[in-house]
Amino acid sequence: MNFLYLIVDLGAIIVPLLFSFHPKIALYKKWRMLWPAILLSTVPFVIWDSYFTRIGVWGFTPKYLTGFYLFGLPIEEILFFICIPYACLFTYYCFRIFYGTDYKIRSENWVTGIFLCFTFALGVTYFDRYYTSWTAAGLVAFLLFLKFVVKSQWLSLFYFSHMFLLIPFFIVNGILTGSGLDEPVVWYNDAENIGIRIFTIPFEDIFYGMLMLLLNTYLFEYFLGKSAVAEEKNLEAVSVR
Repeated sequence: MNFLYLIVDLGAIIVPLLFSFHPKIALYKKWRMLWPAILLSTVPFVIWDSYFTRIGVWGFTPKYLTGFYLFGLPIEEILFFICIPYACLFTYYCFRIFYGTDYKIRSENWVTGIFLCFTFALGVTYFDRYYTSWTAAGLVAFLLFLKFVVKSQWLSLFYFSHMFLLIPFFIVNGILTGSGLDEPVVWYNDAENIGIRIFTIPFEDIFYGMLMLLLNTYLFEYFLGKSAVAEEKNLEAVSVR
């Protein structure tokens, strides 16, 4: 049982990693943009995670862990912030290849507005509960940044692909929060959340996961854009010569 969390991490990434070499996907060619996005996104979440673990907002059951720790966290928890985003960005990238970043859903503004209003109301109502308020504040602030500051063109594509990611989300988070187990791999202090569970999954996990993937996607798209501009300049330089 000491390898359970590690198996969950590796199980999430193994298939997307292998299919990254499929000629019609070829995500491996974008690794120089993908990996920096994932690793940079890991930093704030590891800091957040480490602090919440220290103050008892959540914690980990030792019997499901290998026993290696870094920054006060099980190594499996840090790998979670690498393996899960990779799998999700792989899915997003597949939709990106098929639909392009110009893909739009008519209800994008409504979807964004609903998330903003609901999450803001949740955070205000439960401002005294750490997990709820911090997650709500982070998601509201970042969605406002994406929608009105950088005016991201890929939000519709993110919303669309995210619908399909909810199924593996419930599977992975279900296992980690104790579905089918004697004890949860990751336990939560219900005094610091609203106490509503979807099966065994805290309700806030939906918004926490969305925030994590939005940050990963933003950085991935940012680096892809920078790379495209650099390639265009190189082509222009070659043509001038």
